[in-house]
Amino acid sequence: MNSKDLQNRTKKFAIEIIKLAEFLPNKQIGWTITNQIVRSAMSVAANYRAVCRAKSDRDFISKMGTVIEESDETLFWLELIEESNIIKSDPKIDLLKREANELTAIFVSSVKTIKKRIK
Repeated sequence: MNSKDLQNRTKKFAIEIIKLAEFLPNKQIGWTITNQIVRSAMSVAANYRAVCRAKSDRDFISKMGTVIEESDETLFWLELIEESNIIKSDPKIDLLKREANELTAIFVSSVKTIKKRIK
């Protein structure tokens, strides 16, 4: 998968999280989770774009660290939504959790590859 494909994939992931957030309850807990999960998912997409413009391997690793943190945070919010039953069991949540895990694995693998190269 090339960087452009991954940019599109992270953007699609953010869009799907935004759509999921529409189903969160319209009360304080729903607003709080919506704010957090939408921010983290959009951060994955936006910061991955920044990764693609990294000036060096060290810059790439640094920027990718943020992307990894944000993708893992998004996974946390998805797990919280599911485990607290804020949204009743929904296969869409499982798909988004799988995508968050896959994206995180791709990002971690990329960092490992670059770290091996610069040693």
